[in-house]
Amino acid sequence: MIKVICNASPIIGLVSIGKLNLLWEIFDEVLIPEAVYQEVTAGNRTQDIAVILDAINNGNIKVIKIHGKDIANLLYGKLHRGELETVIGAKEDPTINLAIIDEKAARTFAATMLVDTLGLLGILIHAKATGLIEAVRPCLDKLISNGYWVSHGLYKQVLSKVDEL
Repeated sequence: MIKVICNASPIIGLVSIGKLNLLWEIFDEVLIPEAVYQEVTAGNRTQDIAVILDAINNGNIKVIKIHGKDIANLLYGKLHRGELETVIGAKEDPTINLAIIDEKAARTFAATMLVDTLGLLGILIHAKATGLIEAVRPCLDKLISNGYWVSHGLYKQVLSKVDEL
């Protein structure tokens, strides 16, 4: 069983390309800490928020409370609260296999805490490898057109890895 805890940006990115379902199609259990829940359900993206709330209401994504809020409060400012709660949640629950995080600083912090990570692009690569999507390029292009930042070098690296260059 593969159990993951997810930060906000991968969720927002997947929703923006209509592929949030990849999370529960790839992983057996998908968790988000309360701070991530607050982030992904805030703002005026009504349609996106509805998709996320449906996933929560259907049990595809579970909201959890972390116990290490004091640690998150101490470190807040260096990283966002959702990133901190994601990493702390992964440390608190030894059954969590991965933290789904995109931001480099948060992934570095996770590595120092001995938490394995995967990002949204890694999810897309895995989804293609397992036949859940036919191609990564259209997803990547749509992410970028929706404002998701991917460096030119990383774009080429991902497409090369999935033989779509």
